[in-house]
Amino acid sequence: MSESNFVDYVNIFCRSGKGGAGSAHLRREKYIPKGGPDGGDGGRGGDVIVRGNPQLWTLLHLKYKKHISATNGVNGSSALKTGADGKDVIIEVPLGTVAKNPETGEALFEITQANEERILMKGGRGGQGNDHFKTATHQTPRYAQPGEPFEEGWRVLELKLLADVGLVGFPNAGKSTLLSVLSSARPKIADYAFTTLAPNLGIVQYRDDLSFVMADIPGIIEGASEGKGLGLRFLRHIERNSMLLFLIPADCKNVRDEYQILLNELKLYNPELLDKKRMLAISKTDLLDKELMDEVRKDLPNLETVFISALTMTGIPELKDKLWKALNS
Repeated sequence: MSESNFVDYVNIFCRSGKGGAGSAHLRREKYIPKGGPDGGDGGRGGDVIVRGNPQLWTLLHLKYKKHISATNGVNGSSALKTGADGKDVIIEVPLGTVAKNPETGEALFEITQANEERILMKGGRGGQGNDHFKTATHQTPRYAQPGEPFEEGWRVLELKLLADVGLVGFPNAGKSTLLSVLSSARPKIADYAFTTLAPNLGIVQYRDDLSFVMADIPGIIEGASEGKGLGLRFLRHIERNSMLLFLIPADCKNVRDEYQILLNELKLYNPELLDKKRMLAISKTDLLDKELMDEVRKDLPNLETVFISALTMTGIPELKDKLWKALNS
């Protein structure tokens, strides 16, 4: 998926349908001059419904569709005929989509299952016809209920990618290269910072037809939790990953310091991220000789660490094994 096609945030104006009014009709036929009330009920207004679609990976299809409306319920009529219900509108979204109220920031619900449906705007109920209001002492009521009004307002749909493993690292740490080696994903790769401007997902094939999903999150910089760089735009995608794989290149100045900066940004954004399982991969080890490799090993954080090279495939099978074991422990 190209970066321009990845949309993970949309603001849409939704309106449900209003309920149809009940009928206040009185039955009048040639030989039945006083037939009594026979007004039917109004139909309900259509709902605006959000449905999970596992075939979608982006909110692109909603980017230019700012107004979404369901239809109104039809009024009731004579002979106790109920009006037709308004037609629901289905908004299909990728799994991992959160609906929010933009005014309060409140999360209304989240879609995590295939075909899961949640109502974003509830249609109004249809009004009852006058037949419901007849009594022994008042047998010809000439009133009926109006239909309930519609709901309308702005709603935010925000996508948080669902993946087993999230790649966390600075720009140009080799995340996209690793994803391309581990899976069939083909992210943009180049030797400069912020090559990746949108998250990429890849399915990593393991043994015996087993697999897990890995997400390449655009690089984090110091201050990302305050909105610097790509900032908050992509940090939210890390929230949904089962575990985090920190990727730090072997030629960095200090592995421990870089790891602490990354960890601190996650903590500032959402302290709960530190509760996730973590693993460290030292990338680009083909640039080091044995002496330099030993120097790197001396100052590692207290975390399970794998030394890898996407170029020579060194440590890649070991990394797969460790990730699979961690995911299924």
